[in-house]
Amino acid sequence: MALACALALAIAAGARSGVPAMSAAARLGDDSGGDDWAGFGRTYGEQHYSPLAEINRDTVGKLGLAWSLDLPENNPIAAPVAIGGILYVASGYTKVSAIDPVQGRVLWSYDAHVADQPAAKIKMRNGWGIRGLAWWDGRLFVGTQDGRLVALDAASGREMWSAMTVGADDVRFISGPPRVFDGKVIIGHGGADIGATRGYVTAYDTATGKQLWRFYTVPGNPADGFEDETQRRIAKTWTGEWWKFGGGGTAWNAFAYDPETDIVFVGTGNGGPWNQKIRSPGGGDNLFLCSIVALDAKTGRYKWHYQVNPGETWDYNAAMDIQFADLVIDGKPRKVLMQAPKNGFFYVIDRITGKLISAEPFAKVTWASRIDPVTGRPVETPGARYPNGSTFEMWPSPEGAHNWLPMAFSPETRLVYIPTLEMGATYSDAGIDLKNWHWVPGGINDNGVKVAITPDRIGQSALLAWDPVRQRAAWRVPTAGLWSGGAMATAGGLVFQGQVDGKFLAYDARDGRRLWSFAAGAAVQAPPISYRAGGQQYITVLSGTGSSGAMFGGPAAKFGWEARSQPRRILTFRLGGTATVPAAPQPYRPVANADPDYRPDPQQTAAGMIVYHQQCHICHGVGAVAAGIAPDLRASLVPQSAEAFDAIVRQGGLMERGMPSFGQLSEAQVMAIRQYLRSRARDLAEGRP
Repeated sequence: MALACALALAIAAGARSGVPAMSAAARLGDDSGGDDWAGFGRTYGEQHYSPLAEINRDTVGKLGLAWSLDLPENNPIAAPVAIGGILYVASGYTKVSAIDPVQGRVLWSYDAHVADQPAAKIKMRNGWGIRGLAWWDGRLFVGTQDGRLVALDAASGREMWSAMTVGADDVRFISGPPRVFDGKVIIGHGGADIGATRGYVTAYDTATGKQLWRFYTVPGNPADGFEDETQRRIAKTWTGEWWKFGGGGTAWNAFAYDPETDIVFVGTGNGGPWNQKIRSPGGGDNLFLCSIVALDAKTGRYKWHYQVNPGETWDYNAAMDIQFADLVIDGKPRKVLMQAPKNGFFYVIDRITGKLISAEPFAKVTWASRIDPVTGRPVETPGARYPNGSTFEMWPSPEGAHNWLPMAFSPETRLVYIPTLEMGATYSDAGIDLKNWHWVPGGINDNGVKVAITPDRIGQSALLAWDPVRQRAAWRVPTAGLWSGGAMATAGGLVFQGQVDGKFLAYDARDGRRLWSFAAGAAVQAPPISYRAGGQQYITVLSGTGSSGAMFGGPAAKFGWEARSQPRRILTFRLGGTATVPAAPQPYRPVANADPDYRPDPQQTAAGMIVYHQQCHICHGVGAVAAGIAPDLRASLVPQSAEAFDAIVRQGGLMERGMPSFGQLSEAQVMAIRQYLRSRARDLAEGRP
């Protein structure tokens, strides 16, 4: 009965939206209307652009909150989808809901129960939850942290099929959104920062879950034979015994599909480990690390590639979003793809041939002076590869000049709107035994190189409007903190973006003037979407802190978001909306508890600091200064109890609440982390940073 009611509500809401029946391919086409937002970037070309214009420069002042819904758990960083007047939202460790966006009523909910899966004890350590979902012909597709790709009936939320895309005992995990095309759903994975991981992407049949093809992004052990001639060829760009370290190259985020050529484009990640001296000591380009790879969508066979960082050694990966555009360059129309990867250069590439058209820096760059227009290769700055053990201050840092939070392209203004980061770092492998280096289990910050960011120079962020034809900035607006949210452009002449300080903003797409602001009561980092329901244009975005900005707790902590009290919500807006959100909690300021039994132990504290920054800082922050994703452990009573601390850290006592199990750590390592946290609590109590 409940299922029938949910289905009836969904059909009714779809009818109210006035959206005619159409094929999945039509909904995902770059020339489709704006009634639906059917994929992560709305369409195959990932432009994050809505053709709807009811909300525009003249009317945006009347934009108000239609409704809000609280989310059940942390990490609200996903982009929803909306099809036929129904909104679908994923959050945290893969909880999905279908919502009537006119009334803000939940039609059904699905929980992947990630914490209950055996593989989750390994895979939940290394990510922040799911970033989005996909839709094709009445099915929703979503990945899980433990590595499953799940198909749901969009009408009921019933699980149709589930495919394990990774090894149960490896460190691979899914955090990025799947993409769909021609009855296929493609997914990659993460894991190249934390263990021996060989990257690949896999395509499955949307109806059955049957694996159709798999493409490896780096070669495997030659002694095992190569999967195809492409793998044999790219193995010549590697040296040493790279396969023992995995190689990396994971495709954890960026995909785009061109139906005209039937090509799927894949953006690949960094080397595993980062330090090329370990994984490929004789150098080489190390294909297909940090590359855009074009594959035949039917077979997964290699077509061409463009590598942004040959022989990469800084985590300058190319897994940032890939966007399509039709541009007039030198008087000629060109079908291009565009990317602003971590390395700070903006690339315009012919998407038919793979040839570089242009590349210019969109942020501060010191690792290279330019991209050679003939070879397409970077001209690296001498010393950038830390040949004598360390580097000068390199810009950008491993966080990149642009991270995964998507940019947007407006066909109206012909500008790209990029959430940028400005931060430098130094790299050093001095003192590291490169010949005998090995992966530390689960060691997310152990990549054969030490990265240092000067505390007083932890950077800033901006929303940058970039002209891809002239390769120059059109305007730039500073944004709060180090990380700002994903961008969306609309035909109404607007750009929407959230900020870590709790504001959701609309800018004039032409000049960056702020036209509208909403106080969300929590950070807004997720990418917004726009769609039509009930005959009106709606905008939806998720609020609450998430993503890897949590590692740099200091810049975000100043806004006072706290893991337990911070609201996490679905926020939906329309013209004339009059709903309100509850007042934001008072800014959180951590206060250390009295710890009369604490005794300083410099040696154990130093050991604990190392293990903490290998295992824990990804959520709890550098120096144990938290930024709202996880509790500030300097103000927690748990480290004062050896038994309670071990029960949570090693035995997984809080996995249901999103705290992973670290059963691979020894009791001595856990107690060292505990000692470090107690010392940091003492620092807090005595006013030391």
